[in-house]
This record gives sequence, C-alpha cells and structure tokens, in this order.
Amino acid sequence: MVTVGVLALQGGFAEHLGSLRKAAAHISSRSSSTPSVNFVEVRTPEQLARCDALVIPGGESTTLSLVAAQSGLIEPLRQFVKVTKKPTWGTCAGLIFLSEQASATKRGGQELIGGLDVKVHRNHFGRQIESFVTDLELPFLSQKENGIQGAPFPAVFIRAPVVDHVLTTEIGSIDDKMESTIPKIAVPAVENKVESSKGKVEILATLPGRHASNKKAAVAATTNGANIEPVSPKGAGDIIALRQGNVFGTSFHPELTDDIRIHVWWLEQIVGQAGE
Repeated sequence: MVTVGVLALQGGFAEHLGSLRKAAAHISSRSSSTPSVNFVEVRTPEQLARCDALVIPGGESTTLSLVAAQSGLIEPLRQFVKVTKKPTWGTCAGLIFLSEQASATKRGGQELIGGLDVKVHRNHFGRQIESFVTDLELPFLSQKENGIQGAPFPAVFIRAPVVDHVLTTEIGSIDDKMESTIPKIAVPAVENKVESSKGKVEILATLPGRHASNKKAAVAATTNGANIEPVSPKGAGDIIALRQGNVFGTSFHPELTDDIRIHVWWLEQIVGQAGE
C-alpha cells in the first residue's frame, strides 16, 4: 500500500485528490501488479508522517505558509522534503513553498519549506484578471517508446509564479530538444557557485515568448551576498516546470483540467519506486 497525501490547508486540494484518484484508476487498469494507493488529506504532522509522497496544491502562498506554521507543519514538511527526501509535487503556490527563495513577497516575507534550488517570482503574470489558459508542449509527457509526440497540455495559469533564478550551476533539461528552449536564467557567479547536494535542477518545460516581461530577472542582483550573472541565453521563455531530486514543481494548475496525464506521470514514479 502506497499512501499519497495532499496538503489540505487551503487551495485546490480537493481537485488534486480527484485527479490523483483518476490517475490511480488509469494506472491500475493497465497493470494488475500495480501497488494499491491510498490518498489522504494532510492537516497535521501525524497525517504527514503516514505519507510516502505529497502534493502541495495551489492557493495563496502567504496564507499557506501561515496556516502551515500555525498547524506545526513547517519543520515536519522540511524533514519530509529535504531530509527523508520523499517525493513531493508543488503546483503554483506549492511551487513557491518548495523554492529556496521567493521575490515579490508581501511585507515581512514568508516562510518557505525549500527543496528546489531556485528563486521564484510570485504573481509573475499579474493579477487574477490576467490569468490565462494555454496549450503547452511538455516533453516529459512525450517520452514514450514509440517516440510519438503527445497532444499539448492545457495549462491553467492563475496568478502564477515562474523561476527567476536557478541558484546552482547544476542545470539540465528533460532531453536534448529542451536545450534550445531553456531561457536566459541567472546563476551565482562562477566564484560563488553553489554545489547542490540535491542534484541537478532539471528544466522540464518553459512558456515561450513570455520571458521578455520578466525584466527584473535580467537586472544584476544578489543572492545571499553572491553576485548574480546570467548564463548563456538558450532561447526565450519562462521556466514553468522543473524537478530536482525528489521535488517536482509546476507554475500552472493541472488539477483544474480534465487532463490527468501529469498526475499519471508523477504517480507512476511513486508506485514504481514502491514496487521495486
């Protein structure tokens, strides 16, 4: 039995649970040997301790951080993600919560769990009225034995964050094709580069043509006292899906669509590890 939790403090946890259950049914229909999966809502450290994997849904990241602190979950979540290194997926606000740093935070900042060596920019595309849906080519969903390109994914962006800076020089992509679409991102200057024990930050998807709006990311900045300089440009676009070790993050909301492919892709990895 594999137990997958969804942090249920606020935001779209019910939608994620629905998509995960559909994904589990889809996986089990293809293989009778797939371990059974139990899904639980997580609101306490005790419930979190039962989980083998966790989804942190979208919502309002400052509220999420505040309620997690009030529930005594901040340190247990850090232990879950960064010490025991259990599989964790954050969408939108969840991505912010799983980043080591965030810009455009409210006065006083907000507490983050960390796990992804990146700095994200909150509400990158503007207010709620500027939310949008767009079709994305997601190479990580198209890696099939027959090499057939999958249909575009309908990505829902609601006050979405994007990755401003990758805080390590250890950067990769899902395949060779993605190398040409990795945007101009910033990493610590060579003399101050961060060697990550978490492994390579893997860029899984970008949103083409929007990175030009992110002028703040192109301006020289500092991170923990280290000068920041851009790496060589490789196309244009905002980083909106990435993975580092056990942590996966998306800027958009897959749970708000009827397309369960990302939930299937993530859950297959969880049950695959359990079956080994």
